[in-house]
Amino acid sequence: MSSKTGRTKAPGYRCAECGWTTAKWVGRCGECQSWGTVEEAGQVTARTTAAATVAKPAQQISDVDASAAAFRATGVGELDRVLGGGLVPGAVILLAGEPGVGKSTLLLDVAARVAGSARDVLYVTGEESAAQVKLRAERIGAVADGLYLTAETDLGIALGQIERVEPSLLIVDSVQTLASSEVEGAAGGVTQVREVAASLINAAKSRGMTTILVGHVTKDGSIAGPRLLEHLVDVVCQFEGDRHSRLRLLRAVKNRYGPTDEVGCFDLTEEGIESLADPSGLFLSMVSEPVSGTCITVALEGRRPLVAEVQALLAETANSQPRRTTSGLDSSRVAMMMAVLQRRAAMSLHRDDSYVATVGGVKLTEPATDLATALAIASAKSNKPLPKGLIAFGEIGLAGEVRPVPGIGRRIQEAGRLGFTHAVVPASHGGAGKLPDGFRIKEVQTVAEALDLLFGNGAAASNITRLPTASRAAE
Repeated sequence: MSSKTGRTKAPGYRCAECGWTTAKWVGRCGECQSWGTVEEAGQVTARTTAAATVAKPAQQISDVDASAAAFRATGVGELDRVLGGGLVPGAVILLAGEPGVGKSTLLLDVAARVAGSARDVLYVTGEESAAQVKLRAERIGAVADGLYLTAETDLGIALGQIERVEPSLLIVDSVQTLASSEVEGAAGGVTQVREVAASLINAAKSRGMTTILVGHVTKDGSIAGPRLLEHLVDVVCQFEGDRHSRLRLLRAVKNRYGPTDEVGCFDLTEEGIESLADPSGLFLSMVSEPVSGTCITVALEGRRPLVAEVQALLAETANSQPRRTTSGLDSSRVAMMMAVLQRRAAMSLHRDDSYVATVGGVKLTEPATDLATALAIASAKSNKPLPKGLIAFGEIGLAGEVRPVPGIGRRIQEAGRLGFTHAVVPASHGGAGKLPDGFRIKEVQTVAEALDLLFGNGAAASNITRLPTASRAAE
């Protein structure tokens, strides 16, 4: 008769994403529904109970020197904005984005600028040869003394290069291409990515070396590899942009050293990538006179207001099911606006093909663009242009009401800075705050009220000139 004492029981299999355990292997985690993350957990044989010798005693928080973690500017203004001020020594940053969006170009430019400030930089590339990276660096003007380049896919050799160069900034492009010979599995697998990330993070923290890891994304846009990777790093950034547009947006999804609602704007050209401190001009058409079917709005990307233009075109059709085409806007949101206009404003749209798009390839997902979308459609239907210098923003509900949106004052200030003089905004308890000189606003409660103001009695311009001025609105 065998004794059960002294034997350890294997826990079976465990999900690398969420820690869910099961007695047998399955292809999909039963908790987080991730595919291919369930691995054999092995046997649990011991538990650490003995205390180790303390090499450095704990300090009171008031005695900790925070100067070692001060921000260091990269020379790229928009990147510093998103990071909260610059690079922090010892910080680990994960930069993710779709292939071809410009991640490598941006980081090569950052590496050259940091190296130009008398700080050594090590650029580890696992996707390209050193010669290919050198060609891109020459094209964008990113060749600088102090910038070291190595094409390596072995983690051990990469760590050896770190010991030899001792850089203040390490860039790994990408973390999915490195692999450790001491761990089983192919490069990019869950086990390999976990080991590579842990080793590089340990090197960064022990040396006070800022590390930027480039990460691949999956088809749905999420970062490839274990979710543990996002928890281990200090900053997670998403680099976004339409392949057919020059505009690129950098967002901080996670940031231990700064805000997560800042957005950086970049212009990607053949000569490289440049910061865009004022990108609003990219999203407006070059037509000098007002055209029917267009409306200007102000969207908030994080805390940054962006002035953009919504265009609509309606064409009568004989088909029983009219075409509904959108670009840069949520198609379901546009369909809802058309339904509200037809039901709440008695506008006949069921026999028209509709084409609604934004200018410059910008994507507007904020509900505050509802009013501009509705006014653009109404302008296209009536073939009457909106007044020059007019902006509109506000969320529209199914009952036809125009709801308040955050940052009304900030949006108006941005519009006034760019030369706009009129605004149709939702009524709110806080009001619009202090307005630019000579700026006129009209608060509306329903979309029908906005349409009557702009298109009633046959002339939109004559109605908009009767809006209250800034001084009268402040009273």
